[in-house]
Amino acid sequence: MNTSGSPLLQLLLGLALILGLAKPDPDALQDYCIADNRRPGSIFTNDVPCIDPARANSSYFATSALSRPGNTGSNQYGSNVTLVNTVNLPGLNTMGLTMARIDIAADGIVPLHSHPRASEVTICLKGELTVGFMDTSNRQYTEKLRPGDSFVFPKGLVHFIYNRDGKRPAVAVSGFNSQDPGTQLASMATFASKHGIPDAVLKRAFRISNQELTTRLGT
Repeated sequence: MNTSGSPLLQLLLGLALILGLAKPDPDALQDYCIADNRRPGSIFTNDVPCIDPARANSSYFATSALSRPGNTGSNQYGSNVTLVNTVNLPGLNTMGLTMARIDIAADGIVPLHSHPRASEVTICLKGELTVGFMDTSNRQYTEKLRPGDSFVFPKGLVHFIYNRDGKRPAVAVSGFNSQDPGTQLASMATFASKHGIPDAVLKRAFRISNQELTTRLGT
């Protein structure tokens, strides 16, 4: 039977090709691609241009960015996330992963957010944390972590990290399967987007009054 022109077969082959290419980050075509951070950002791609490999040395593959505590007093949430990126670790470029240090003050929180381009695994290093995420059926998965415990957040799902100790700070480290996982805070995306979601949409979506909306928007 001749199936070369079958629309169904063509669709299946197309889906197979797409699924085969559906990876968090593209595979590197060389041993490494050290980010050239001196180039102006006039060309936008999925990674950063490379330096000449002949200029490579071990310092490009090391960083102390996660060795210093973050300032948890810099925002209303009482938390600070220090992300390793191609600026403070140029050798990370095209490796398809990154890490972050999470400092959380007593009773602080990393608020509801998602990473559209990566899954996340978090390891509690200090203190006690309550972590959780919500799946697409609105089911919540929550755990309490102590030093040495780990928890994984699936890609793209809304999640949080909370320091339930009201007296002592907590520290965690997270790994991501993308060099640029992206972060979107649910509250900021909803109530503080640059061009603003129409008030009528917000009132209808959250079933709130004009006064309640004004309070939430801070206007």
